[in-house]
This record gives sequence, C-alpha cells and structure tokens, in this order.
Amino acid sequence: MHKTHLVVIDPQNSFCKVVDAQEQQVIHDGELCVPGAWEDMECVAQMISRLGKKLDDIHITLDSHHQLHIAHPIWWKDSGGTSPVPFTALSEQSGTIQGSDGKEYTTYRPSFLKRTLEYLKALSDGKRYPHVIWPPHCLIGTPGHNIVTPLLTVVLQWERDVFGAADIVTKGSNYFVEHFSAVRAEVIDPQDPTTQLNTAFVNTVMEADEILLSGEASSHCLANTVRDMANEFADDSFIKKCVLLTDGTSAVPTFENYEQQFIQEMTSRGMKTTTTVDYLA
Repeated sequence: MHKTHLVVIDPQNSFCKVVDAQEQQVIHDGELCVPGAWEDMECVAQMISRLGKKLDDIHITLDSHHQLHIAHPIWWKDSGGTSPVPFTALSEQSGTIQGSDGKEYTTYRPSFLKRTLEYLKALSDGKRYPHVIWPPHCLIGTPGHNIVTPLLTVVLQWERDVFGAADIVTKGSNYFVEHFSAVRAEVIDPQDPTTQLNTAFVNTVMEADEILLSGEASSHCLANTVRDMANEFADDSFIKKCVLLTDGTSAVPTFENYEQQFIQEMTSRGMKTTTTVDYLA
C-alpha cells in the first residue's frame, strides 16, 4: 500500500502572522514573519482538506525557544552594553566575536563566553549557516509558538477523520545552540539528547513511499531539515521520495539565495517539485 506523509516545518504564528512592526515584540505574534508564509499555510490547509485520508501521516515541527537563547539579542552586548539588532551576523575571529555591523561583542553573562566562542567556531568548521541574531520568536507559551489557525483547524479535522494523531516534533529549547533542522541542532551538545540526531523522526518519515515537504522557511528550517535527513543515508533513497510543495513554503527575506541553493542541491539528487493544487489533482 502506497504511503504518503506530509511534513510541515514550523507553521507557527511567529513566522506566519503579519502584525505591525511596533507590535511585534509586544504581543509575540509575527516576530519573524516570512512574507507569504500565511498564504503558504492556507494552501497546505486546503490540500489537507482535499486529500483527507489519502494522507497517511502528518508531521509538524515546532520551533520552541526560550527568550534566553544564543540567537536572540539578550545573549550579547557590545562594549557599551548594547545588544545587537536582529539580523546582525556574528562570527568568531581569533578568539573575538565580530558583528556584521562592525562592532565587537561578548556574552552578557561572562560565564557563557568560552562555550559561545567554541560554538561559533564549531559552526564555521562544520560548514553550517553563519550565526545570525533573530527577533525573539516562537517563545514557549506565547501565541507566537502556536500553529497558525488555518492549518490547525484542518489538522484537527484530519485527526478526527482518520482517528489518529499528527506527529508533533519540537526543537530549539537548548539555550546554547541554534536549531534550524528538526533532525539535529546546528552544533550537537553531547550532554543534551534533544540536540542530537532525532532517529525516531527520521525512521518514521522514511517509512513513507512519498514525502510531501512544506513549511517555514525554505531558506532555513525546511532546507536544513531536508538536507540533514537526506545526508543520513548512504544513497539518495530518502530524497528521491521527497516532493517539495513550492506554494507551501517561502524564504526569509534577504536569504532567498539559501532557498535557491537548497532547491538546486536537492532536485539534483532526486527531489521533485509540485504545488498543493497540482498534487494528485
């Protein structure tokens, strides 16, 4: 029997809900809004309603952060005690931390400095994405952490129809590491299993004959989830099962080149592309 699984990466208010800029850090909705993301999730929701029981499983990942986090401004300060603004890139250079804004930074808590320097170096050595400061987002317990309403509504209906439960995967609660991928953190913490390879998730998704990919963002969390899963196998058996729903994902602004690189890399290895409308139309 042909099994079709749908993977939806981080369909949360922090990424999808559009709010006025002055409200973003007050109500904790839409803090890191990806243009087009709300419409992406509406498209995915409509597809779920159309396919119904033809979807054998739905996997939803949730970015799950604390305000105190290495990728949030609160972690850092310059010589004047000011935190970097969101979208500042930071890198380790000869034992110092240099920002793309030309400033030198250190950790707000001195005891975090050594570990933070080691982290930034490991990012570079592992050829992972450069470290970027984000607006505090997907904070556990806030509205920004929640699944967007259009998607949640149809997923709950799908659960009733199939008498089953969507697979919910959380990630990102370790303060010391960025965690784009749902499979592993950008740098693994040997003391924290939540940062290490999520073999249960990989194995469950691999049971499918066809894997539909969607979610936010195609430049970051979706891209790195798919890459990390594909790279767990000696051949391209995983990625050849994958179908990217191009109207079900969008890129973080100014990082569109990451999206393009991801699509080119994965399609060259066998990933297919379609839209939520065209799939099994």
